[in-house]
Amino acid sequence: MDTTRRGALAGLGAIGAMAAWPRAALAQAAWSPTKPIKLVVAYPAGGPTDVIARLVAQEISGPLGQNVVVENVGGAAGALGTRQVAKAEPDGHTITFGNNQTHGNNMFMLKDPGYDAVKDFAPLAGVGAFEHVFVTRKTLPVKGIQDVIALAKEKPGALNYGSTGIGSGSHLSTELFMARTGIKMTHVPYRGAAPLVQDLMGGTIDIANSTLSSVIAQIQSGDLNGVAIGSPKRNPKLPEVKTLQEQGVTGADASSWTAFFAPAGVPAPARDRLSREIIAALRKPETVAALDKIGFTVAIIEPDQFRAYQVKEIEVWTDIARQAGIKSE
Repeated sequence: MDTTRRGALAGLGAIGAMAAWPRAALAQAAWSPTKPIKLVVAYPAGGPTDVIARLVAQEISGPLGQNVVVENVGGAAGALGTRQVAKAEPDGHTITFGNNQTHGNNMFMLKDPGYDAVKDFAPLAGVGAFEHVFVTRKTLPVKGIQDVIALAKEKPGALNYGSTGIGSGSHLSTELFMARTGIKMTHVPYRGAAPLVQDLMGGTIDIANSTLSSVIAQIQSGDLNGVAIGSPKRNPKLPEVKTLQEQGVTGADASSWTAFFAPAGVPAPARDRLSREIIAALRKPETVAALDKIGFTVAIIEPDQFRAYQVKEIEVWTDIARQAGIKSE
């Protein structure tokens, strides 16, 4: 952001703004919730999105003077819960923790999501992004991603891959991977990360391109087999897992961003107070450490900058979906 003062007029303007600051600050601080805040997570409990939402909810309840209650409303690729928030009273008492599926990919993956991810929401804070890792069931006879490719080419469509729903990051990134490698696997969508991981460990599905936070414990324990990181460099928590590029697969890296939103039309004092408390919670060293432990890196984007980022992400993944031949459902 350019904060350079230009000339005497700009200096006078800055002095005037400083004089007005105490009144503006009081106006902004005047809003406080009058009842518990509902924080909607559009996925089942237990997944990484839910874990992060609950951690932040706990941290902001005290400063806001009201309980922040997480409500899991899964279904329709995250559209069900997100739609609920879009139609909620925009008074600051209903917010959601969304991601690149709920507030991005659903716009081109679902024929009628029931909301507009940009127009119907006010960003409160960009939080960070989930790194992706390809994981397989323990009994699949592979050691690296080239073994997966060889198996898939030997029997096209025989391997089943799971995702956290149609249009999710795990879905589109796997479709991108298949387009780049010329293979075909059969898609099995789930309503969230927790049931996907359970079925992957049970051998119901063969492979998934999951968020690192949802499977890192299972990889470290040996219950799942990590075969490739979808990032430019290896993750220090899984140093033995090579990147896709190291294994000869280019142009298939992906990550899944996350953010807090309120319904569009929320009053500025409420929006700014919620945003301020959420960002303060995310900046606490103990919060950063807790999220780092599950494989999530905090990368805050202020609300006034997030909208442009969100729109650009929708454009990028719309084009990727088109290139991969993915149709809306």
